[in-house]
Order: sequence, then structure tokens, then C-alpha cells
Amino acid sequence: MAVRIAGITLPNKRIEIALTYVYGIGRARSLEILAKCKVDKNARANDLTEAEVNRLREEIEKHYRIEGELRREVQANIKRLKEIGSYRGIRHARGLPSRGQRTKTNSRTVRGNVRRTMGSGRTKLTKT
Repeated sequence: MAVRIAGITLPNKRIEIALTYVYGIGRARSLEILAKCKVDKNARANDLTEAEVNRLREEIEKHYRIEGELRREVQANIKRLKEIGSYRGIRHARGLPSRGQRTKTNSRTVRGNVRRTMGSGRTKLTKT
């Protein structure tokens, strides 16, 4: 039986790992939830009983901000930073790293491999 929590169909992996497929739940929070609900962390997602699944679903939906609600909150925080004109907001608006990383090299993943800063492209050699 496929387990659905917060609109996400969990894969048939150990439940400790499967819960991390829900946006807003990582490994630490997953273990915390399983301990509260008294569910074995090594059990496979599809092997859980209906009662265990209901306990997990109830715990997650009542006590944690996940999926759409969390995404909206994160976007609202970024929007607020942009509106007040903070440094972090400006970095978000320009699509650059906002946490102090160097940008001359090594910011390809955030920028999608676009060369936007001075000196990040190859220099053209002039013949003399």
C-alpha cells in the first residue's frame, strides 16, 4: 500500500528516509517524528500499518509547517528582504549567492552557469 503524507506519495524505502521526501522534513526531524509516534525507523514505508500511518500523518500535519505552507513562508521572507532593500534581498533579486560565498569562481549552481561577475569569463589573448 502506498503511503501518502501531505500530498506526497512516499517511496518504499526505510520510513526514516522516506519521510525526507516531504518538503520541510529532514533526517533529524524525521527521527524526531518517528520517536514521538513510536514507529520503528527501519520499517519500510509500505509495511506500515494503517494505524501507524495515521499517527504519522496526524503528528506531521498538526505540529509541523511543511510543503505549500512552508514554501509560501520562505517566498514571503525573500519578498520582504527584497522590499526593504537589504543586502540579502538584493542578492536574491540578482540571482547571486546570498550567504557570503565568493563569486569570482564557484557560484555556478546558483547562477545556472551564467558568467555575471567581472573576471569570471575567459580573458581574450591579444597578439603582439
